[in-house]
Amino acid sequence: MAHLIEGNVFRDQRGLLNYNNEFDLSEIKRLYIIQNDNKNIIRGWQGHKIEQRWFTSILGIFKINLIEIDNWEKPSQSLVYKSYILDSKKLCVLHVPPGFVSSIQSLTKPSKLLVFADYRLNEINDNYRYDINYFK
Repeated sequence: MAHLIEGNVFRDQRGLLNYNNEFDLSEIKRLYIIQNDNKNIIRGWQGHKIEQRWFTSILGIFKINLIEIDNWEKPSQSLVYKSYILDSKKLCVLHVPPGFVSSIQSLTKPSKLLVFADYRLNEINDNYRYDINYFK
């Protein structure tokens, strides 16, 4: 099941320190940053049967919807999604295990979403995409 790894903030006279001491990066093989051009863009639905992802906002606020897929060839259109809000003010990390698709939307501008993956690019063929309106 997907879960949120809570981050935190420390403040003293020097400024802020955002941290997440519970996030284990030992499985990470690559990273990339998503920046949507505007708040109306929703990236989705895209996911992986084998790969995992970890998402954290490093600037702004993002809404990430997740759906656990029941059949990768023809998923039920009535599957229910769960929403997560990631705010760069608190360095929370959303762990998405294999078996999920996501939709991603910036709620603020500017915004940057840092994404970690546990496989290198083209290491396996595990990318599934569905139209943004596929799930009711």
